[in-house]
Amino acid sequence: MKHNGVSSLYAAITLGSNSFNMLVAKTHAGKPKVVAKYKRKVRLAEGIGADGVLCPEVFERGLDCLQMFSQMLDHEGVSRDNIAVIATATLRSISNAEAFCDAALPILGQPIEIISGLREAELIYQGMVATTQGEGRRLVIDIGGASTEFIIGDGSKVLLKTSLPMGCVTFNDKFFNSFPFQQLDFDAAQGQVEAALGDYRKQLTDYGWHGVVGASGTVQSVVELLNDRGLSATITPEVLGQLREEVLAQTDVSMRDIRGLHSERAPTFAAGLAILSALFNLLDIQSLNLSGGALREGVLHQLAQRVRAAH
Repeated sequence: MKHNGVSSLYAAITLGSNSFNMLVAKTHAGKPKVVAKYKRKVRLAEGIGADGVLCPEVFERGLDCLQMFSQMLDHEGVSRDNIAVIATATLRSISNAEAFCDAALPILGQPIEIISGLREAELIYQGMVATTQGEGRRLVIDIGGASTEFIIGDGSKVLLKTSLPMGCVTFNDKFFNSFPFQQLDFDAAQGQVEAALGDYRKQLTDYGWHGVVGASGTVQSVVELLNDRGLSATITPEVLGQLREEVLAQTDVSMRDIRGLHSERAPTFAAGLAILSALFNLLDIQSLNLSGGALREGVLHQLAQRVRAAH
């Protein structure tokens, strides 16, 4: 694992429907230690046309971000043999995914692996377990840009996993595309969540859980906001109800009057909040805490094992 006394660096790159992320790490005491993080809100799912093709503008926006990642890999000194590139819901669904992967290959020097929703759920759970304290059976919910993963697990064992086609970017286009937002928009979004959950709703609640952990952007944006206000970081139905009232009271689409909401999170905040609120209602969740990690950390831990085995 060491070359000339230096521990090798490796990087996990995840191409989500909302954000592209890159974590650069080295192994320290047998575990990945992150040394650099890069992220850009590419909002890939915004570019999916009615014909299922990713539009040229968003296609380029994605490649532009990968170009930046490529420069940062060189800057950090990461060998192209030590990177993993994983893509999720949007690249699973678009008809020109192959063209995107072909264009990305010379930029990154490694092929993009488009993973299934179930594989994504598995990696999210591994990322959560590696980074989050807790005992007993846990329900993990990861609301992404175009898909939401649900995993019930105990320790490192996954008991149930599923991935459903709903996310904050796709819901934004469908339910929150005209301002000001109304209670009707939240109700319509809840109806869609209920339809998407279908039979999984009973399966999840039949398994039951001791605690609920939320991963990714939507939950992070709520927790950042609570931290900014000096409040407990535990999300409850009351917190979500209060935030919905604040969203409905906004006079500007930038939502700049919502204290603690980062401007880059604002465009998909209402849609993410609607999905989260609907899940609280439909699954009778009383409280939820933020996960320390999710997909990118799961990929990173897997990559650490691969790099370790290779040296």
